[in-house]
Amino acid sequence: MATKHEQILSFIESLKVGNKISVRQIAKELNVSEGTAYRAIKEAENKGLVSTIERVGTIRIERKQKENFENLTFAEIVSIVDGQVLGGRDGLYKTLNKFVIGAMKLDAMMRYTEKDSLLIVGNRTEAHQLALKEGAAVLITGGFDTDDTTKQLADQKQLPIISTSYDTFTVAAMINRAIYDQLIKKEIVLVGDIYTKVEDTYFLKTKDQVAKWYEWEEKTTHSRYPVVDEKNKVVGIVTSKDVIGRKMDILIEKVMTKNPLTVMKETSLAYAAHMMVWEGIEIMPVVDHHHHLEGLISRQDVLKALQHIQKQPQVGETIDDIVSNYFDHSPTDPHHSTYHAEITPQMTNQLGTLSYGVFVSFVIEAARRMLRHQKKGDLVVENITVYFIKPIQLETKVTFQPKIIDVGRKSAKVDVEVFHEKKVVGKAMLMAQLIDR
Repeated sequence: MATKHEQILSFIESLKVGNKISVRQIAKELNVSEGTAYRAIKEAENKGLVSTIERVGTIRIERKQKENFENLTFAEIVSIVDGQVLGGRDGLYKTLNKFVIGAMKLDAMMRYTEKDSLLIVGNRTEAHQLALKEGAAVLITGGFDTDDTTKQLADQKQLPIISTSYDTFTVAAMINRAIYDQLIKKEIVLVGDIYTKVEDTYFLKTKDQVAKWYEWEEKTTHSRYPVVDEKNKVVGIVTSKDVIGRKMDILIEKVMTKNPLTVMKETSLAYAAHMMVWEGIEIMPVVDHHHHLEGLISRQDVLKALQHIQKQPQVGETIDDIVSNYFDHSPTDPHHSTYHAEITPQMTNQLGTLSYGVFVSFVIEAARRMLRHQKKGDLVVENITVYFIKPIQLETKVTFQPKIIDVGRKSAKVDVEVFHEKKVVGKAMLMAQLIDR
């Protein structure tokens, strides 16, 4: 039987797109506590089933496919521009295909305004009405309102008309940034993209006997299996070392390792790799929010996928990409790996000096490149200590000199010194685990 939490999620999923919901309403209709209703609505929001907008409430939206991440809903636009919905709330769940800046004559503006687009314009009521008739939503900049006829038309057409206090240029920049951020997110590979689904995997039940493990091993040649209880929840894992020397009729629950590490489909692949390499785990169960078994990932699959990702072009630039692009290797000194970088405006803090976060990114990149150069594999940082840093000015050229203090098969300790005009301006020590690529 489904739990109350699962019943609420099913209820939300069954709602028509555009329906408004509230904690109080769910609690009353499904006879649950407001706390249970709140938790379920939050999970529905994480799953992309609903969206909560200030001054509007929580509405059921279309669940977007991962590949359509660059299309934002009008509800998301309201959040991005800190807007107020003047009319057409029933259309907030719809996605926009493009936005048009209405800084032109009316007839020219309408040539570009098409169905499912968003017209960004000031207090031009005629333009608001024409856009709605064309099937486009409207974003009014400068904090202006519109007349009641336009609001009624927006309600009738189920197309949002939104007001924001920001100017047109700022709004366009904010929406562009949001699309750009979504594109970066789209490139982050999750466990859900590579896992083997439960119907294609082998697992054991707590009441199975050790003999069943031998049966599976003969069939699959694998030696590790997740263990589930009668509710299909992951409660353990069984490996060859757990069953060797045990009698064939002993129950699996007596020999399994309890509380194994698990991941969810929403976990990033890099985090899963980190856990598996550090803990020396070969397979990991993939579970849902209620700990039900959904499938498996293997260390081999994870590392293969990470190698594949590294060969793909990056869509949007993250801070680490910017740092990497400004890094030059200097082959002058045969005894030291030396790297140079110039401090650009986007790397600085409010005082115009190098940001501490970017400094740490530089230190990690220097250590990573040196270890790769010496064929030691890639690194996942476990601990970093910055124990000396001087303010580093804008447009300064700095040199990074990483040095291996200690290196083993699975881990490395690296010291990094940072120089400007032969004077030390920073020092850091990092400990990392090595991933053999």
